[in-house]
Amino acid sequence: MKRFIGVDLHKNSFTVCFFTDKKKDFKTYALSKLDSFKTDLRKHDVLAVESTTNTRYFVSEILDFVKEIKVINPRQFKVISESVKKTDRNDAEIIALYLSKGLLPEVRMKDKKYTELESLAQTRDKLVKLRTSLKNKIHNILCSYGIVTKRESLSSEKGLNNILSYNVSDTAYVELEVLVNQIRSLNENIKKLDNEMSDRGKKLDKHKNITSIKGVGDRSGTILLSIMGDVNDFDIEKKLFSYFGIVPRVSNSNDTVYHGRITKRGTKLGRTTLVQCTLVAIRYSPYLRSFYEKLKSKKGSGKAIIATAKKLLSIIYNTLKNNWVFKDFTQFQLETS
Repeated sequence: MKRFIGVDLHKNSFTVCFFTDKKKDFKTYALSKLDSFKTDLRKHDVLAVESTTNTRYFVSEILDFVKEIKVINPRQFKVISESVKKTDRNDAEIIALYLSKGLLPEVRMKDKKYTELESLAQTRDKLVKLRTSLKNKIHNILCSYGIVTKRESLSSEKGLNNILSYNVSDTAYVELEVLVNQIRSLNENIKKLDNEMSDRGKKLDKHKNITSIKGVGDRSGTILLSIMGDVNDFDIEKKLFSYFGIVPRVSNSNDTVYHGRITKRGTKLGRTTLVQCTLVAIRYSPYLRSFYEKLKSKKGSGKAIIATAKKLLSIIYNTLKNNWVFKDFTQFQLETS
């Protein structure tokens, strides 16, 4: 008899509902003792679990013991989070029930090499933002003493040394010294992440393809590939647009159709990187520049750049799908094999 298994997964344990047409059974296991759970599984079982930080580990451990595993998108499956009866047994039962009806919204599980690289990129992004925050703090301290410095002055070791040469109070000097040391440490660690991302990125399939697009550099190409994963997971480009969160919200009621702002689903880093690439690409590509300028005159620069980013993402999608490598992107000339 086919069983539908709902799993409510936590960091150190999980509760399971074994659901069939005739009955439902519950059991709780320690995550450190997965072998006992594996012995309770059958080859024809279908299992579902919400996407959390340890879902990949859980799935990889039991993948060979069941027929199919579905990973649930918790943002779309709000039946659990908004339930008035919030217990592990109830959550597992709801998952099993909706699984049996085929009503679970699934999330895509990317290959480990992509998720690890995306994690590196996210960590780098956090460190860069922290470094910017510390630089702003230094500028604020110096401004309180009437000392005006340029933003780019803290981008070099010479500039950091100059900060400690200004005439400020002993307390302010200690604060500046700590901030400068933290920025130096961040510079070193960001460089280490850059090197690792560069080495790993160049080994990714399609890295040469995406970086042949003018505006997409080695680092930005690596970030975009790590976020997308295997482009073949998207059978049409509209699904990739939705994955990046650059499609408008649509409200359709009776005869009224309203298109709002973009959904902003997916990672913010992906959208930010895509927009940064677009800003560079429109300087070189007559096609993208013409598209951007035309929209800018009608709808303003904000909406125009998002629409152009969507256009660039379409080019990226087709480039990866068709295994194109551009010889001259500005003229849409491809390399010949």
